[in-house]
Amino acid sequence: MSNVAHPANSLSNATLTPSAKRVAKTILNGFDAYFADFQNMTLGAKARFETANWAAVQNTHIARIELYKQKVLQVCQLVQGVTSKNVMDLALWAQARAAYALLVTDHRNYEIAETFFNSVYCNLFEHQQIHDRYLFVKPSKKPDFKQLREYAIYFSYSAEFGLENLVHKIFDDFEFSVPWEDRARDIQRLVAALNDALQPLNDLPLSELRVDVLESIFYRNKGAYLVARAVLGDRITPILIPFQNNERGGIYADTVLLERDDASRVFSFTRSYFMVDAPIPSRFVKFLSSIMPRKDVSELYNAIGFNKHGKTEFYRHVIDHMKHSDDKFVIAPGIKGMVMSVFTLPSYDVVFKIIKDRFDPPKKVTEAIVKEKYKLVSRSDRAGRMADTQEYRNFIFYRNRFSQQLLDELQRVAPSKLIITGKLVIIKHLYTERRMVPLNIYLDTATQAQIDDVMDEYGNAIKQLACANIFTGDMLLKNFGVTRHGRVVFYDYDEICLITECVFRKIPEPRNEIDEMSDRPWYTVGEFDIFPEEFRLFFSGNPSARQAFEQRHADLYDYRFWQAIQDELNAGKINDTFPYRRHQRFPRPETGDQ
Repeated sequence: MSNVAHPANSLSNATLTPSAKRVAKTILNGFDAYFADFQNMTLGAKARFETANWAAVQNTHIARIELYKQKVLQVCQLVQGVTSKNVMDLALWAQARAAYALLVTDHRNYEIAETFFNSVYCNLFEHQQIHDRYLFVKPSKKPDFKQLREYAIYFSYSAEFGLENLVHKIFDDFEFSVPWEDRARDIQRLVAALNDALQPLNDLPLSELRVDVLESIFYRNKGAYLVARAVLGDRITPILIPFQNNERGGIYADTVLLERDDASRVFSFTRSYFMVDAPIPSRFVKFLSSIMPRKDVSELYNAIGFNKHGKTEFYRHVIDHMKHSDDKFVIAPGIKGMVMSVFTLPSYDVVFKIIKDRFDPPKKVTEAIVKEKYKLVSRSDRAGRMADTQEYRNFIFYRNRFSQQLLDELQRVAPSKLIITGKLVIIKHLYTERRMVPLNIYLDTATQAQIDDVMDEYGNAIKQLACANIFTGDMLLKNFGVTRHGRVVFYDYDEICLITECVFRKIPEPRNEIDEMSDRPWYTVGEFDIFPEEFRLFFSGNPSARQAFEQRHADLYDYRFWQAIQDELNAGKINDTFPYRRHQRFPRPETGDQ
């Protein structure tokens, strides 16, 4: 996967140059400053939730993502001022890497600090000269959680005196500054749900149950999540309690989630990053892995906001997978895109997307616009309906792992993005994304019940993204995927825009027979005009899917539906997005609805 050599670990502090040491110290100081600012932004999440300041929630989410790049650029400038040596001298960086490895030996967040070092190096060298002797392609050491045991990241509660007493204690310890809407009601609901779920775990009595609760609440959008695990014998069960603010001065438990799949959905790659006070992220990731063992650590780092290190972990995971597999990269199944060329490895559930050098008609966007669209997605509330992506430059593959058909295709549609040698294929710019079954392919073999469910999901995806101020643009079925949980997710971003930028119109009635028979519009069409009546065309050739969709979501054809959403967005309304099904929610006292 990469022509990586082992670093010269034999370098000692005494043999390192003063310049290398100063460069290393400057980068570590920059990382510590970044981490402190990151934590301070995160610590405000509780107050934002309690005051229902949802606009600040969104603004801080974007600002925290931007923070990393700002700090890296700042450190790049500082590095050039702490030495009179040429900072583009690779020998200097070989020593700086060794000095940095010594500095972070006892750093409790050494792995993220090493990723920060990598970011500074890659920024200066424009993602070239990637080699383990100059930066941390591999981690400098394996995590040693024994060294971090002096800091406990969770509290443990015993059920010796009953579940009700246990839940009371948890509520006491995790009290909000805003009153409960009805604390006694919520405790009774949770006790009943826990009793039903945990009783049949095994033959052990519930009195032997232990519940470990992470010390920090997880905040995202308009929700706050208490994350815990129930340990009974050798069984571990996730416990996630989502809290909501009724915006009238009361906090309430919206539900309790007790299945691994439910926990996985909450931490899905289709969701925005959490705000959670995690002084030692690796410890939090280890805890989360215990309740979601199928999730790769890269996804969990992403979920708690350390997406740059998640990117590092993903790259290392790819390298490791290459060592233990022998299948070849192939063109991804489905209809080929007009903007992106997509390939995948059959044994790996990720796709790799490259922007073509020329776009097939009628596409009129540019490469710069496409990149901006992907940036917009990374900073938006994805509402559980858009896949997270990671952007890479100069990604290195072994040539012999590419099928000839794929190599020919890439050379035909994106030659400017490739560097091909006898052994390697280096792709200058690509995006990675979770692989899903394209919706049009899923429908080919779906039963009628599956068609009904997935088309309901498809409509819900469009509506939920609209409420998050995202218009998908091209709603063709091939641009949506189906996850292993059966959720429909949008993944083709070259035509997305903000709902508030669109002009939703009704198609004018034809003025005469000539208009009616014309194959061209008889009315003016502005650049941002959208005619929802035309959405029916997306189902051409699939009448079953169209019928299932129209039974549930025919309102999407009505321009007034879209205008109403625009009015809400322009008025500053921020909608709820729940990472669990409506039927899982506790009944609300106002309406009794599920």
